[in-house]
Amino acid sequence: MSKRDYYEILGVPRDATKEQIKDEYRRLALKYHPDRNKAPDAEAKFKEISESYAVLSDDEKRGQYDRFGHAGIDGRYSTEDIFRGVDFDEILRGIGFGFGGFGSIFDSFFGGRRARGPPRGGDIRYDVEISLEEAYRGYNTEIEVPRTERCPECNGSGARPGTSPKRCPDCGGTGQIQHVQRAGFMQFARIEPCRKCRGKGTIIEKPCSQCHGTGTVERNRRISIKIPAGVDTGSQLLLRGEGDAADQGGPHGDLYVFVHVRPHDTMKREGSDLICNVEVNFSQATLGANLQVPTLDGPASIKLPPGTQSGAIFRLKKKGMPDLHDGGKGDELIVVKVRTPGELTSRQRELFEELSREGL
Repeated sequence: MSKRDYYEILGVPRDATKEQIKDEYRRLALKYHPDRNKAPDAEAKFKEISESYAVLSDDEKRGQYDRFGHAGIDGRYSTEDIFRGVDFDEILRGIGFGFGGFGSIFDSFFGGRRARGPPRGGDIRYDVEISLEEAYRGYNTEIEVPRTERCPECNGSGARPGTSPKRCPDCGGTGQIQHVQRAGFMQFARIEPCRKCRGKGTIIEKPCSQCHGTGTVERNRRISIKIPAGVDTGSQLLLRGEGDAADQGGPHGDLYVFVHVRPHDTMKREGSDLICNVEVNFSQATLGANLQVPTLDGPASIKLPPGTQSGAIFRLKKKGMPDLHDGGKGDELIVVKVRTPGELTSRQRELFEELSREGL
């Protein structure tokens, strides 16, 4: 099943302040905390609202979620990463529950700790603009994306060649420091990133001269992309592993290509259908005519019956846009606009006056 929207879970608008988000979490935590609510689904709901709060209360994670949805969170952060740094202790104590810190809440509701691996690199957004014709046929192109890549000099370690990072003596290589506080029979634990190694678990004594200890360098990478037929403005392509490199040799982030389709001179898109306005003169509308109309496959012929009114619609089957989901095609709708003549020659005026006398 797809995950529900974090904002919807907490019942807050997308522009909610941190305080509003915190208030709603407190209210829902009081309602669904398994120590108080014995319903079979209470624990699952408590987990759901806690995950939502952990993401939306953190500026970086909330920014990733606002831009990319759940794809910006899943894979980029481990379960432990999502909850790291959230002071559940303070919130839950304030509503009458002594939970014992992040470690305790994580172990009790989220299946214990996961082993920490190297962090994942950042995701990149790239916007590309194409024409309606390119969206109709599909479009292959090459883009140049600025991103960070693993330093070739130190192979991403950040340490000068011939040396290697040393395990941090303060945290023992975990990247975290746990502070335990006892109050009678209760115990509170607070976990925070190690200050000495800044959460990395290692210390570089002799930094690489090329990347200055970061393990990554800035590069422009040329990437071939294939935009499928039928895309519309707002469509996204996900290229796994084409984002920024990560510190400590972790996996690359992802590249999100956002597609924008330029407005067309004569056609307007509505779903998979195309709308095209075609002007005809008074005589063609009255007497009927064979018309050449534009389509994205080239000109097509339609027969205009005598007495066609302005606004009449003619449908060209399967001349619309391809459907990304079922492979079918929409239609093109030709909307007739009868052009009323402006300036008339004396002969034209004479003929129209004669028609007027005939009641036309």
